[in-house]
Amino acid sequence: MKKILLLSDTHSHIDDTILKYVHQADEVWHAGDVGDLKVTDTIKSLKPLRAVYGNIDDDKARMEFPLNNRFLCEDVDVWITHIGGYPGKYNQNIRTEIQSNPPKLFICGHSHILKVQFDKNLNLLHMNPGACGLYGFHQVRTMLRFEIDGGKIQNLEIIEIGKK
Repeated sequence: MKKILLLSDTHSHIDDTILKYVHQADEVWHAGDVGDLKVTDTIKSLKPLRAVYGNIDDDKARMEFPLNNRFLCEDVDVWITHIGGYPGKYNQNIRTEIQSNPPKLFICGHSHILKVQFDKNLNLLHMNPGACGLYGFHQVRTMLRFEIDGGKIQNLEIIEIGKK
């Protein structure tokens, strides 16, 4: 079993509240718009990190992280990308691939809107953790945490860090 902390859209911000949850996780996943790599460097010094770059990320982040990160966690096929869209409205750059070879868990960021939705057509769980940084139109900073146990995604929690 692995305890996962999922965050996105830090936009160069990391603080003690985020780090408190990093310490409680087995792995941290970042769905893009990292900003300054001090964010991911800090996380990597504490826990294993899987991440993608987002549209605001510079060439350093793009050299360190992929646009799409697809991997197995336990027995769950996971796909993380920054601009992914939503069930029924997936980004055109990934639409063909996700329809022909859907993962079990599809994660994106970008919108700054926390959303968890099951895609009945593709039989996958879609997650967007919202934004935990200070930049953007969101009012409340959010993250998600959950467990992966074998092929099960369980104990999903919304973490509201508070107003930005």
